[in-house]
Amino acid sequence: MQPKMNNFIIPLAIIIAGGLVAGALIFGNRGTTSNVDSGAPPIRTAPQPAGSLDDIDPITSADHIRGNPDAPVKIVEYSDFECPFCKRFHSTMQQIMTEYGKGGQVAWIYRHFPLDSIHPKNARVVAVVAECVADQKGNDAFWEFTDAFFVVTLTNDRTDLVTALPQIYSDIGVDQAQIEACVASGKYDQHIQDDIDNAIATGGRGTPWSIIVGSNGQMFPLSGAQPYSSVKQLVDLALQAQ
Repeated sequence: MQPKMNNFIIPLAIIIAGGLVAGALIFGNRGTTSNVDSGAPPIRTAPQPAGSLDDIDPITSADHIRGNPDAPVKIVEYSDFECPFCKRFHSTMQQIMTEYGKGGQVAWIYRHFPLDSIHPKNARVVAVVAECVADQKGNDAFWEFTDAFFVVTLTNDRTDLVTALPQIYSDIGVDQAQIEACVASGKYDQHIQDDIDNAIATGGRGTPWSIIVGSNGQMFPLSGAQPYSSVKQLVDLALQAQ
């Protein structure tokens, strides 16, 4: 029975994944072409050639991983701290981890994809800050910072970092002076750029851009702030296709 089930699941997975991606190009890309929250005019970006999921950088201990590093399904998210759709999707991913993370079935990997053309003031800066938080206090602090920032951000470069960041530093117990020195040093600038380059190489053209990776290596693209039900559907397919 098992071979027949797999023969059914994999084609079905491809059909569903294709449908989600098609829908995401309509729904998710709005986060990359317009300042939705601010009411600003649409910002158009030039079409770019598609990438390949096969170009995804390997997941290693150097990544920011939430949940079981050996989970059979991993969701690699390329995100922008100032993107309104990333803010929405962050809550969706928290729901996914509540359902699947506690049992060790899913791990969430966070990578950076700040969109400088839309969020030139804050996005890349906050990405570097997040890395400096991890440098000072480890992976758990990185996730504490990420959760906290997505709560307070006004998105689309409207967040007052002078006010918001010190409060978060205080709440999670990191030293502000050390963070600022780390940011000024440029220590993580190339790391952020490497994440951006990998997002684009895998086909990311807007945020959030995610790739669901099953234990058998099968990958499912997930573009935009897809709803919980859509993400859950792909996670279930990835789990069944082991």
